[in-house]
Amino acid sequence: MTSNLYPHLLSPGRIGTMELKNRIAVTAMGVSMSEDDGTVGERLIAYHEEQARGGVGLIISGVAGVAWPVGGVALGQTAISEDRFIPALRTLTDRVHAHGAKIATQLHHGGFVAGYSHARWGHPLWGPAVPPAAKGNFTDYFLMEELAALAGMKPPELKILDQADIDLAVSQFAAGARRAKEAGFDGVEIHGGHGYLLSSFTSPYTNTRTDSYGGSLENRLRLTLEVIAAIRAEVGRDYPVWIKLDSREVGKPGGITIDDAKAAARLVEAAGVDAITVTAYHDTSVGKLHSASNIPHEEDTNLPATAEIRRVVSIPVIGSGRIEVPTADAVIGRGEADFIAMGRKLLADPHLPAKLMRGEPDKVRPCVYCYTCVSAIYMGQPSRCAVNAALGHESAPALPHAPARAAPIGVIGGGPGGMEAARQLAALGHKVVLFEKSDRLGGTLRFASLAYEPNERLLDWLRREVREAGIEVRLSTAATPDRLRAAGIAQVIVATGAVRGMPDIPGNDQDHVYSGDDMRAMMLGESSDDLKRKTGLFTRIATKVGAATGATANLALVRKATQAWMPLGQQVAIIGGELVGLELAEFLTERGRTVHVIEAAPRLGKGLTLVRRMRLLAELGQHDVGLHGGASDVVIGKAEVGFTDAAGVRHTVPADTVIVAQGARGDLSQADAFAAAGFTVHPVGDACGVGYIEGAMRSATEAVRAIAGT
Repeated sequence: MTSNLYPHLLSPGRIGTMELKNRIAVTAMGVSMSEDDGTVGERLIAYHEEQARGGVGLIISGVAGVAWPVGGVALGQTAISEDRFIPALRTLTDRVHAHGAKIATQLHHGGFVAGYSHARWGHPLWGPAVPPAAKGNFTDYFLMEELAALAGMKPPELKILDQADIDLAVSQFAAGARRAKEAGFDGVEIHGGHGYLLSSFTSPYTNTRTDSYGGSLENRLRLTLEVIAAIRAEVGRDYPVWIKLDSREVGKPGGITIDDAKAAARLVEAAGVDAITVTAYHDTSVGKLHSASNIPHEEDTNLPATAEIRRVVSIPVIGSGRIEVPTADAVIGRGEADFIAMGRKLLADPHLPAKLMRGEPDKVRPCVYCYTCVSAIYMGQPSRCAVNAALGHESAPALPHAPARAAPIGVIGGGPGGMEAARQLAALGHKVVLFEKSDRLGGTLRFASLAYEPNERLLDWLRREVREAGIEVRLSTAATPDRLRAAGIAQVIVATGAVRGMPDIPGNDQDHVYSGDDMRAMMLGESSDDLKRKTGLFTRIATKVGAATGATANLALVRKATQAWMPLGQQVAIIGGELVGLELAEFLTERGRTVHVIEAAPRLGKGLTLVRRMRLLAELGQHDVGLHGGASDVVIGKAEVGFTDAAGVRHTVPADTVIVAQGARGDLSQADAFAAAGFTVHPVGDACGVGYIEGAMRSATEAVRAIAGT
């Protein structure tokens, strides 16, 4: 049965001769899950098969290299450059088709962006002309341990293409399309964006040629049009072929504009493509821009350009870029797009389409836009997801259902790790008893939801999943051996979190100094004798905010309440520049405080994924937050914090409030105590060492597999 909640998004559609059951596509993403030799293996096949099983209309498998290994952009990239790759690709398409989805492949040549090809095999980077010098260096945002992986890399050699090279590239795209058709793909998407080979010719920023491939837009698009013509000659007019085009180039003065994109859209339509995927790109040397174009942090970033392009062509247009489901349905209904390609959402929950069709949008596991998925690729690893630990492991054997009359499983701690483990066990038919010593579920995720709003969606989802699974939840109840035995429990998952001691910093015992636990209690309205002593306002605040932070309350109410009442000074120093410290800095800056962050490590942001780190550090800098890495000899005074910088120079920053966002560490003492009492124990989450949301969700999944496999 199909829900009528989203009638436009869930309606059938058509691209050329290809009929699609709904308007949701998996956007082409390089996920680094193919084999090292470019062959599609079980990992990538199972990944796409799960998306097909989840009800999506179209899967666009990302970055299949037509010249691979030349033009390769990442470890584990799919290759389509030789006939030897066809059999495995055929296995992929057969497995996807068995679940009623259509699948296309994206024909790709990395061009100037093929740094991986250069680093591994020494291949030069292909492009139209010598590009402008970089304006920035996004490796400024790498941690020192991440930089170590880049040690020894040499500047790449450039290959400025002559006519023979251009002819070769055209033939490689055409041959790739032929192989795709032979392998059973339902169509192909030509990658004409993101600074890759075709895009670098289209862009006036990188194409300064003076021959027939440079100058006017028609000349700059000549290579792309030749590729389209060659593909059409190879696969015929009835085979679905479309192209991904940049609607603009962010941070590249004189680069592609929306007017260029509209003119290019008309030209590619006339050349015979069946659809256009609208995207954008950016200056890759500027860190924040990595989340400002094709993988945007701001919702609906690319929709205005999508609508403009849709108005000038008569073929379908595919929109993409952080589009929420209600918006996706609305823009299709208004005729501003014909299909919506989703990336991160379908990594977080590949069954999103099926859940929408069943009328269960609240069952969709939410993406929290943390960039774990793409940051892993940047660091040379297969893509993974912070909220969906199964991503990349879809080929793992299915877990058995709980045997009849199986003993109940105890879960101790109601944070993200505990809730995730509990809901997974319940889904396998296990009886679960969840013990939470506080009066509500959420743990540290409640605090994280105030500091970073998308986390609230995950918190709400986990609470709802636990409630709807019928799990027995015992709030305000500490787990003890006697209580566990009384419930017939022999196995326990211990998700009791980290301990957060106050580091030994001179001056840390003053009333204007708050620990991370103090801040969490303050922001969540949880009273304590120490906090009452530190601020006479706290009793009134705790009453007001405690009511707003009930187990079923929307944390947006709390966020609003904290805008004015927080009993903090105007000048705030945060000691600790990892994830918690930086998200607190963001939270407080948005509430009008002047903030300095002091961190011992040379570079700030540990615990944040690379792409989120690049955005957050840039935004903090734009808001004049003091970011002080390499600090030592920190001393907290009555109205200031002093420290020595990496060069040995002494500094002080004003601080009428000091927050110490350090000292968190794993704590297995409760797990050890239950083990000593004779229980089979599976510790998860921050109890094993601070791993944030991703660590909690992943370790919970591992614990469930261990229990179900016994």
